Amino acid sequence: MSSNGAVNFQLSEEQKMIQQLARKFAREEMAPAAEHYDKSHEYPWPIIKKAQALGLTTQNIPEAYGGMGLSLLEEVLISEELAWGCSGMSTAIAVNGLAVLPILIAGNEAQKEEYCGRLVDGQMAAYCATEPEAGSDVAGIKTNARKEGDHYILNGSKTFITGATVANFYTVFAYTDPSQRYKGMSCFIVDRDWEGVSVGKPFDKMGQHASDTAEVIFDNVKVPATHLLGQEGIGFVIAMKVFDRSRPGAAAGAVGVAQRALDESIKYAKERTTFGKPLWQHQVIGHMIADMAMDVEAARLLVWKCAADFDAGVTNTATTAFAKAFAADMAMRVTTNAVQVFGGYGYMSEYPVEKLMRDTKIFQIYEGTSQIQREIVVRELFRKG
Repeated sequence: MSSNGAVNFQLSEEQKMIQQLARKFAREEMAPAAEHYDKSHEYPWPIIKKAQALGLTTQNIPEAYGGMGLSLLEEVLISEELAWGCSGMSTAIAVNGLAVLPILIAGNEAQKEEYCGRLVDGQMAAYCATEPEAGSDVAGIKTNARKEGDHYILNGSKTFITGATVANFYTVFAYTDPSQRYKGMSCFIVDRDWEGVSVGKPFDKMGQHASDTAEVIFDNVKVPATHLLGQEGIGFVIAMKVFDRSRPGAAAGAVGVAQRALDESIKYAKERTTFGKPLWQHQVIGHMIADMAMDVEAARLLVWKCAADFDAGVTNTATTAFAKAFAADMAMRVTTNAVQVFGGYGYMSEYPVEKLMRDTKIFQIYEGTSQIQREIVVRELFRKG
């Protein structure tokens, strides 16, 4: 599918090269190390450094600031391939792309030059919106920033923050005028080493162990007014614009994990023999794998569609919600079925599908739960009514 939205489903030669670059990296660097990082829960710095050298951590940063300047369609091609290798590592690699979005959306030239430049030079960043009592309800955050002269005093806590422990700076959402509800929300760039910023220990998660997730606390942090993104009161709008660009990448990651589960199932069903014939020749198994393949392809096309719409400047809220919900739910279904194809071996950690199933659950939760995506779909369907 071309980036101008033309329906031909063919990638350009440049897009194929980008896809192959990510595929090679996933298969040669990520997949062989996936089991180690899943079991050790270590942050995969050697993999991250190699990804940085290839530009994979600066995909959406414009070339003018030293990044790859990729289209969203090109980003989702990479996201799928990297998640095939290990969705935990791919999340760790992609975290900069999420954190920098508010800066690209609302930052001024000086902010873009400094903070995009820092990411290009090897620093890491994290996106701070979710709070202990505000996940899907972004407007429900409690973090606040009070203006005092030429700076703000920031107080509050964020939780489930991907990349929190390794980030050099954060993009943080806070209320500058709580009385205005969501219209009183703003967004700031906050450096990790400022006084009052503290980070908790990584949470012990079900899956994606190669990606760290932790709490970030802001205790009377003095934030220069120059670190406000745009103007006061546009934070909620920034957050919604971030979702429009970030959700397709999350959906593509779900497709990548599901494709890996499908590949592993096909391989196992060829090798495993029961009742005198390969497993896939038993209709109940063959049809299960056929359904998995159809699901993966349908989700991939939805992801490509919403990404191409975005690149063409077409309003894509509903299509993005379709893709995010369908891909996440599909991946959970496909990885669960992959464990079933493997039978008792699928339940053992020495086989890859057990990890794939654990890693997949988060796709139904982060970047907006599958239930929230359905709420968005309903709203969009009945908006014109």
